[in-house]
Amino acid sequence: MFRGFLTIRDHCEVCGLDYGFADPADGPAVFVQLFACVPGVIFILMLEIMARPPWWVHLAVGLPVVMLTTVLPLRPIKGWLVAAQFTTRAQEAGTADLWAKLHRGDRP
Repeated sequence: MFRGFLTIRDHCEVCGLDYGFADPADGPAVFVQLFACVPGVIFILMLEIMARPPWWVHLAVGLPVVMLTTVLPLRPIKGWLVAAQFTTRAQEAGTADLWAKLHRGDRP
């Protein structure tokens, strides 16, 4: 599905499905911010409130926590959103012809 870390291929290598319909836009970033960044930032704030460590501990602990909770989930969430667009036949206004071309009645 992916050509690079977040770049979607033109088509599936196995079944030939054209990914021209796929446009998750900012969805993956929004989900990561809501469900991953907030707990990471809360962890860092609680570390400061409860332990009051020196600044280098925040760099050594906080930076990896924030990086891991933001970068790692991006790719699976983007793949999930593309799959959801396909299964629900989501479309923007004016793209009905593209969907008709992509699906040609092969699904119920």
